[in-house]
Amino acid sequence: MIENRIAAFRRLLEKQGLDSFIVLNPANRFYLSGFKGTAGVLLITLKECFLITDFRYIEQAKQEASSYQVIKYELSINATVNEIAQKLHIKKMGFEEDYITYSQYNNLHNELIQISLIATNQVTEEIRMIKDNEEINNIRKAAAIADEAFTHILNIIAPGKKETEIGLELEYYMLSKGASKTSFQTIVASGVRSALPHGTATEKIIEKGDFVTMDFGCIYNQYCSDMTRTIVVGTPSTKQKEIYNIVLKAQDLALEALKANCKTKDIDALSRGYIHEKGYGDNFGHGLGHSLGLDVHEKPSLSPKDSNILKNNMIVTVEPGIYIPGWGGVRIEDLVVVNETGIENLTHSPKDLIIL
Repeated sequence: MIENRIAAFRRLLEKQGLDSFIVLNPANRFYLSGFKGTAGVLLITLKECFLITDFRYIEQAKQEASSYQVIKYELSINATVNEIAQKLHIKKMGFEEDYITYSQYNNLHNELIQISLIATNQVTEEIRMIKDNEEINNIRKAAAIADEAFTHILNIIAPGKKETEIGLELEYYMLSKGASKTSFQTIVASGVRSALPHGTATEKIIEKGDFVTMDFGCIYNQYCSDMTRTIVVGTPSTKQKEIYNIVLKAQDLALEALKANCKTKDIDALSRGYIHEKGYGDNFGHGLGHSLGLDVHEKPSLSPKDSNILKNNMIVTVEPGIYIPGWGGVRIEDLVVVNETGIENLTHSPKDLIIL
């Protein structure tokens, strides 16, 4: 698996005219090596692979990154990178322009002798867009844990509970079921706060008649999940049912059309067009979805600005929403694997409006 990733990575290096690449992004470092330590860089050339780290991680690196020559740095990582580069006569070294800081760039540039540093954009991330079976299984498990947490939290939500209580209970439950941590800061937004797309939990008390939107996920074996459900506490109003059903239908339209070889922006347009048709186009201001994996936001995205073509084994969220300031909002989000004939939906929690 790692060897296949390295081979694909090297093909991209050759395509860009590079003879080496330094990997600093921790997610990319893990993806290309299997190394789970928190310190170290990869130096990948067209023929050799090096993992440079300090004494704390040498044995771990040897166990986890068997495709790499593990090297302990003494003075600095950059000095060791330069030493290797000089021995191998490296001339053009790529780096991750969207991750490295200006200070890191300057330090590396000053250390390297007669080597051109070439900024690159999303090289490893391009390979990461298509998931292999092991990645899909990890994400499937992370999604299953989130589903369990949703089922559990329905027994906890009640008038008088604080949003923070609901958020903490979701997080504790996912950790108790094998998650290592949450994928992102848990969102619990009730009442008028449900109009906030990223309304992280506050001390607000849930009241009868409130929508409660919960957007949460967890990390299992390095991989993320992400789901959203909106429920109502007490008897829903006619408008609440109307808005909820519009969002649900908008999601269904996208889910039914999703498959390999579709354009990402075309899938977004299906949901967006329906919401606009119903008079709420101005209340859906974000993209329809995004990919995830080692990071909770990855390429591609389902949005008007993304023209990627969906491919087999890409994973995306589908999360239309309507947000009405001063009133409330609804979002419903599923996590799906794209295939040639449609999708595998990894999110199994019910989507008919749940009334507590």
